Amino acid sequence: MSHRSLGFLVLAGIALAATPAAAQQAAAGQQGRTTTITGDVIDLSCRLGQGLSGESHRMCAQVCADRGIPLAILGSDGNVYLPISTAMPGESQTARLRAHAEHRVRVTGRVVERSGARAIFIDTIEM
Repeated sequence: MSHRSLGFLVLAGIALAATPAAAQQAAAGQQGRTTTITGDVIDLSCRLGQGLSGESHRMCAQVCADRGIPLAILGSDGNVYLPISTAMPGESQTARLRAHAEHRVRVTGRVVERSGARAIFIDTIEM
């Protein structure tokens, strides 16, 4: 057997051995993990686009939510978590968060991360 063939077999063996671990990591990322996040419910458009926030912006955030602008959670870890649902045509997570606009909450649910984005399937919301 040539050195070239032997090298190919070694690389193929390493790739096959690594595949189950990579598959497990990918599956875990797709399934997510149950997490509790503490953070502020924000109006994405006004917070990111205009820097508006706080109690003085609360009513505006609720009006924006009523008009379809999504609310999200700005975690105390500095990450933005987009609330999502698997329900069809889609359980309105913004409607669930509306009463908490511009307030600090504790949210528990399954967090998934893909391509730098974080989302949460919300189970519970507490003030």
